[in-house]
Amino acid sequence: MVVQPRDRLITTGKSLFARLGYEQTSTAAIAREAGSSESQLMRYFGGKAGLLDAIFNESWTQVISRFTSEIPPTSPARDTILGIFRIIIDAFGSDHDMAVLFLFEGRRIRGTEVLLSRGFLQFYQILQSVIRRGQDDGSFRRDLDPVVLTAALLGAAEGMIRDRLLLERRSVAHPFDDVVIAATFEAIIEGVGSGL
Repeated sequence: MVVQPRDRLITTGKSLFARLGYEQTSTAAIAREAGSSESQLMRYFGGKAGLLDAIFNESWTQVISRFTSEIPPTSPARDTILGIFRIIIDAFGSDHDMAVLFLFEGRRIRGTEVLLSRGFLQFYQILQSVIRRGQDDGSFRRDLDPVVLTAALLGAAEGMIRDRLLLERRSVAHPFDDVVIAATFEAIIEGVGSGL
């Protein structure tokens, strides 16, 4: 199977951004390692920022596709949220570069704002809608603002995965395996449950 130049640039950009950091990775290095040219990178993405945005969007599209195909739309909201976060934990655990980019490069301020890709915003909206549905179906407490609850749940999951990555970078033993993260997240979900 022939890999198209656009796909090679995305794969290479993802790897180099995760390994070296966005700021330290040049378009020339990406093009060279991808067996392409800077003009191709500019043609497809308009520059380094456009490439990073495309990497985020394609990664989020894959994650969203996974949970729309694996989680029945009629599942109770509690089960849906747990399923979504298990998929996220699995995706970050199986794709180290994606985890590094999402949790470190995706939160850096670029210019005057944090880069929020379309894919992330779509994911965030899905979480909010599931939480609102959960407040209606009795899965979650109604006295909690769904926007705040979405931020809290996302922050908890990101925090555990980010701490795992930081400790792994330092080659320090840690308790953050996928099973522990999933169990802790489930305990958090129980805490914001309606108690019904």
